[in-house]
Amino acid sequence: MRTFKLTLAYDGTAYAGWQVQPGRPTIQESLETAFETVVGQRVRTIASGRTDAGVHALGQVVSASIQAALSGEALRRALNANLPRDIAVLDVAEVPPDFHAIRHAIRKRYRYQIHDGGVRDVFSLRFAWQYPYGRLDAGAMQRASAALLGCHDFRCFQSSGAERRTTVRTIVDLTVFRNSSNEDGHCGGLGDRRDWITVEVEADGFLYNMVRAIVGTLTEVGRGKQPEHWPAVILATGDRGRAGPTAPPQGLFLVNVTY
Repeated sequence: MRTFKLTLAYDGTAYAGWQVQPGRPTIQESLETAFETVVGQRVRTIASGRTDAGVHALGQVVSASIQAALSGEALRRALNANLPRDIAVLDVAEVPPDFHAIRHAIRKRYRYQIHDGGVRDVFSLRFAWQYPYGRLDAGAMQRASAALLGCHDFRCFQSSGAERRTTVRTIVDLTVFRNSSNEDGHCGGLGDRRDWITVEVEADGFLYNMVRAIVGTLTEVGRGKQPEHWPAVILATGDRGRAGPTAPPQGLFLVNVTY
């Protein structure tokens, strides 16, 4: 058996998330079906994280062990020839047999895109939260986010449904910024690029819906509904009910995984 590390990009719009679910299209099912076509065997794939329905990836990492003589590049080409057009294998590298996409991950980085222009950007509906409550103060959101840096118990930013042994995580970077140029846009349409806010979060791990709960909380500060010290108060209480809403999935991207 040979073990490979795959790096994937995908548009998650049409899928019920990463993990195989009976009767529903998933990224994992599509990848394992492509593997079966290419190598003639059912291959178990393990992703660094189970992205939810509608969530995208720029650099998802997957481990898989197969019995085949193909080179990494030949495997990449063959898989791409058999995958749907909204999933792409960017890179394939042979790794030691014990490599595990989940256990060996050190950090993950996510990006969340918000479009808060007065008119929705119809070309980015699948790739951003079309924020309906007016212009956000990205500076206030950035200042409010400082309280979340470091090692904390983030149970107040976790949705129910995926129990973990511990809810303690360490955020090493949390950045909120508005694009200042009308020339360098983010993903999406043809309107004013200054209507885009990006939230980037990097941590040693994430709880279920943690990034989306943080984004939903920061937007409450950005719209002026809550003060800048509010995230720190929520963190101290540990109460999910006191935090902001869970932001919708389409604005979220898994950017990369560090090993």
